[in-house]
Amino acid sequence: MNPMVLQTITFSIVAIISITILLVVLKNKKNNKYKKSITFLDKEKNKLESAPVIAELSKVETIIKNEKLEEKYKSWQDTFEKIKEEDISNMNDYIFNLDTILEHREYKRFDEEYSKAELHLYKIRTKINNLLEEIQDINQSEEKYRDIIIKLKTKYRELNSKFEVSKDSYEGIESIIELQFENIERRFQDFEQFMEKNEYSEVIHIVKAIDTMIDHMSVVIEEAPDLVLLSTKVIPKRIEQITETYEQMKNENYPLEYLNVEYNIEESLKNVNKIFDRIKVLNLEDCMFELRTMLEYLDSIFNEFDKEKISRKEYEDEKGSFEDKLSKLASVVKDVYSQIEDIKNMYDLTDKDVKIIDDVNVRLTALKKDYKKSIKKLSNSKTPYSKISKELEEYTESLNLIDADLDEALKSLGNMYDDEMRAHEQLDEIQELLKDSKIRIRKYKLPKISNIYFVQLNEANEAILEIIKELEQKPIAIKTLNTRVDTARDLVLKLHKTTTEMVKTASVTENVIVYGNKYRSSNTRIDEGLKNAEQLFYKGNYEKALTTAMNAIEIVDKDIKNKVVNMYAKK
Repeated sequence: MNPMVLQTITFSIVAIISITILLVVLKNKKNNKYKKSITFLDKEKNKLESAPVIAELSKVETIIKNEKLEEKYKSWQDTFEKIKEEDISNMNDYIFNLDTILEHREYKRFDEEYSKAELHLYKIRTKINNLLEEIQDINQSEEKYRDIIIKLKTKYRELNSKFEVSKDSYEGIESIIELQFENIERRFQDFEQFMEKNEYSEVIHIVKAIDTMIDHMSVVIEEAPDLVLLSTKVIPKRIEQITETYEQMKNENYPLEYLNVEYNIEESLKNVNKIFDRIKVLNLEDCMFELRTMLEYLDSIFNEFDKEKISRKEYEDEKGSFEDKLSKLASVVKDVYSQIEDIKNMYDLTDKDVKIIDDVNVRLTALKKDYKKSIKKLSNSKTPYSKISKELEEYTESLNLIDADLDEALKSLGNMYDDEMRAHEQLDEIQELLKDSKIRIRKYKLPKISNIYFVQLNEANEAILEIIKELEQKPIAIKTLNTRVDTARDLVLKLHKTTTEMVKTASVTENVIVYGNKYRSSNTRIDEGLKNAEQLFYKGNYEKALTTAMNAIEIVDKDIKNKVVNMYAKK
C-alpha cells in the first residue's frame, strides 16, 4: 500500500475517534447539567415538605379558646395534609418523569417538562408560605396587638390630657369630646375581653377601630379650638361690626346697594350655624376651609367699605378742582371765539390753526355733558363712589389733554403777536446799525469808497423796506415777516462789518505810511515802496496799500507786522 494513502487513512481514523470522544464528553456534560437540575428540584421539594407548619400549628393548639380559632386550626391542618398528599406527591411524579426522559436523552422534551415542574414547585411554595403566614399571624397576635394597643393608649392619654388642660377652648363641644373619649375607653375594654378569649379575628377590627377613632380625635383636639373660636366669636363679631358699619354708612348716604350686604350677612349667619352644627358632632371635614373662606369674604366687605370712604374723599377733593378748571377752560374758549375774527384780520391763520380751536370746543362740550350724567347717577344713590371717582379721574385726564391742546393753540396765536412785536424791535435795531455804518464812513472821510459798500448799502435799504411793507400789510404773514427780518438783519450786519473793516484798514494804512516817512530820506527802496502804497491808498485799495507799505518798512524794521497787528487791536 502506498505510504501516503496509509498515512491519510491513519489521520482519518484518529480524527473520527477524537470527534467521537468529544461528542461523548459533551453529551455526558449536558447529561450531568440536567441531572443537577433534577437534584435541585428534589431538594426544593424536600424543603417545602419539611416546612415548619406542624410546629406552628402546635403553638396554635395551645391557645385555642374559642370555636372560631378551633375551626381555623382544623382548616390549616387539612390544607397542609392536602398539600402533602396531592401537590408534593405530584411533584414526586414530575421528578420521576424527568429522570425517565433524561435516560432516553430526549432533551427538548426535558426542557418542556422541567418548566412545568418549576411552575408546580412555585405554586406549592406559595401555598405553604401563605399558610405559614396565616398561622404565624395568629401565633404572634398576642405580642403584636399588645404592642399596638400600648402605643394607642399612650396617644389616647396625651390627647385626653391636652383636652383637659385647655377644655375652655372647646366651649360648646366639650361634652361631645368627653363622650368620644369614653367610647374609645370602651373599645379598649372590648380589646381586653377578646384578647382574653384569643378571638384575634375580632381583635384586629377593634384595634383598627381604636386607631381610627384616635386619629380622628387628634384632628379634633388640634383643630377644634380654632374652629370654635372662628364660628362662635370671630365671625359673629365680624358680622356684627359689618352690620354696624353698613348702617352708619347708609345714614351717611353711601351708595352700597351693589354689595348686597343684608342678604350676604344673613346667608353667612346661616352657614356659620350649619358649620357649627357639624363641629358639634365632630365632623370637621372642610370646616376650617369654609370658615376661612367666609372670614375672607367678610374682610372683603370691610375693604369695600374702606374703598368707598377713600373714593368719596378723593371725589369730593377733586370735584371742585375739576369743575373750576372746566369752567375756566370753557371761558377761555369762549373768549377766543369772540376774538377769532379780529385775530384772522390781524394774522394769516391757517385752517389747521382754526380747526384746533374748534376741536377743543367740541371735546370740551362733550366732556361737560358726560360729567353732568355722572353727577346725576350719583344723586340716584346707585352708583358707588369708587366707580364715580374712577370716572372723575378719567374726566380729569381728558380735561388735561384738552387743556394741553388749547394751550398749544393759544401759544401759536401768542407767538404770532410776539413775532410782530419782535419784528418792530428788530427793525429799530437794524435801522440803528445801518445809521452807524453811514456815520463811520462819513466821519473818517475816506479818499475813495469801494463799490462793494454801495452795493451792500442798497441791498440793506431794500431789505428794510420789505420789513416795513410786511408790517403795514393786513393780515400779516408771520412766516414771511420773520424771513424778511432775518434777511435784513444779515444784510445790515454784513454792511456794518464791511464798513468797519474798510475804515479800520484805511486808518491803519495811513498810520503805517506816516510811520515809514522817517526812513524815506535814508533808503530809496523804502521811499519808492511808500510812494506805491500812497497811490494805492488814494485809489481806495487800502488792503494792498497796507501790504505794500509794510513790505517797504520791513527792510529796516523787521517787527513792523506785529506793530500793525497791535494797531488793529486798538482800533
